[in-house]
Amino acid sequence: IDLEFNETFAAVQEQFSHTVGVLFPGGRGRLLLVAGDEEGAGPGVAVEVKPAKKLGKKLQLLSGGERALVAIAFLMALVLARPCPFYILDEIEAALDDVNISRFVSLLREYRDRTQFLLIPHQKRTMEAADVLYGVTMGPDGASQVVSARMAEEEIEREERETAARRAAKPAAA
Repeated sequence: IDLEFNETFAAVQEQFSHTVGVLFPGGRGRLLLVAGDEEGAGPGVAVEVKPAKKLGKKLQLLSGGERALVAIAFLMALVLARPCPFYILDEIEAALDDVNISRFVSLLREYRDRTQFLLIPHQKRTMEAADVLYGVTMGPDGASQVVSARMAEEEIEREERETAARRAAKPAAA
């Protein structure tokens, strides 16, 4: 059991470092195993994240949106360390602003060839980034109907190119 735990922890730790790098460009993150203390707290896992241009690594010093990104990074690290065919994520991006939603969406797109993410979105920007949207509406007869819309692949690729171009232009303008 210890060998399996250590292998899984190493895989999650590697993925966490990567997902933090995507969600906090220029930032760093790591997971550490901690021993129990004298006050009765048992062993566990410590999370350290240092966003770019910020001091300290304590989660308490991060904003609410940044803490949400850390939670997403940890969840995605767990998901990506041992991928399943699909995951259902309910309003995972609710606390994020537009910039952080773009980072979250880029993380999902990076891994969409390994697993499928079924999102119940909270933010409009997340819906705009979807490949397929499903919804429920009331039909003319008053009965509920499921509707779907497949987003044009060209639009998705165009948006990815525009985002990459904005990122490339941003350092030159600074």
